[in-house]
Amino acid sequence: EVQLVESGGGLVQAGGSLRLTCTASGFTFDDHAIGWFRQAPGKEREGISCISTSEGSTYYTDSVKGRFTITSDNAKNTVYLQMNSLKPEDTAVYYCAAGEYVAPLPILTSSGAMDYWGKGTLVTVSS
Repeated sequence: EVQLVESGGGLVQAGGSLRLTCTASGFTFDDHAIGWFRQAPGKEREGISCISTSEGSTYYTDSVKGRFTITSDNAKNTVYLQMNSLKPEDTAVYYCAAGEYVAPLPILTSSGAMDYWGKGTLVTVSS
């Protein structure tokens, strides 16, 4: 059974930091791309970052570039999203997702064309 489990969400003040964790099982971790997506209340889902677990290459959308860092630990089948300098507009449910690495990371991130999805973790940034 494929599972993606996110953790690490919570309430933080603006300017603070959180680290989200995505732990995967049930598929071959190191030949997939793992992405982080978020959905704020009343808004569409937004892809924000993606990593190729085989190559280590990464992609960030402009909204998080320079503030968020995605990394993977293939030995633990885990991907992390370090979020610094958080803003109230970062408030959302954050999801991780996995897909075969068959397209450039920007395409996978913007399209959300992933095969497996977690259930999400809530991040709330207070002003």
